[in-house]
Amino acid sequence: MTPAVEAKNVTRVLPGTVPVTLVREIDVAIMPGEFVAITGPSGSGKSSLLYLLGLLDRPSGGAISVHGEDTSGLSGDGLAALRLKHVGFVFQFHFLLPEFSALDNVVVPMRRLGRWTDKEARERAERLLTEVGLADQMRKRPDQMSGGQRQRVAIARSMANDPDIILADEPTGSLDQKNGHIVFEIFARLANDYRKSVITVTHDPHLAEQTHRQIHLVDGRIVDDGNGAKRTFDETALPAPPGV
Repeated sequence: MTPAVEAKNVTRVLPGTVPVTLVREIDVAIMPGEFVAITGPSGSGKSSLLYLLGLLDRPSGGAISVHGEDTSGLSGDGLAALRLKHVGFVFQFHFLLPEFSALDNVVVPMRRLGRWTDKEARERAERLLTEVGLADQMRKRPDQMSGGQRQRVAIARSMANDPDIILADEPTGSLDQKNGHIVFEIFARLANDYRKSVITVTHDPHLAEQTHRQIHLVDGRIVDDGNGAKRTFDETALPAPPGV
């Protein structure tokens, strides 16, 4: 089976007077229907890896492939088109448009893609909001909803264009325990019932345990890929990252 998204020997370096290596020599493949948690201490490169897998950032070395397609040679517009079609995002802070209703927030990505008529987009948005338990909230603005409800709107929005890959960066970081579990239950259903690849960064070990697999990073490197492979590194044997 072809991975939904795959990193091959990926390194990301922030250039500067003193270059900073965010992730180094990452090899990882996420399969369709897999629910994966990226874990590790603060500053270990979790979010950096997520943004690379989601094509929000480009690697300094190595390659990211989506459904077997190497994205290295794509232009900025090409990457944006691929993201819009294949990738949905959920962040710690929902970034909903405050002047729009929940329904209209979910419709926005569909208008950008242009796959559905306005009527079809609104009907689809209603179905998605119902799926995340917000059938009675869809006409409300974000400021009229609780934090957990807003995050569920963000999940519905991430599903608007029917992406195969859902990326979530600390999606429960601003939620209480109850709402955090509700969010993770929705992610599990997306993976198990709809075969979406769900990749989430989390600091919460209890939530990470709900996923199919945990990828653990330390200092920008994978030390455990969740498939039973423990990795050790000889610091002196590693090549210098690009640009250093």
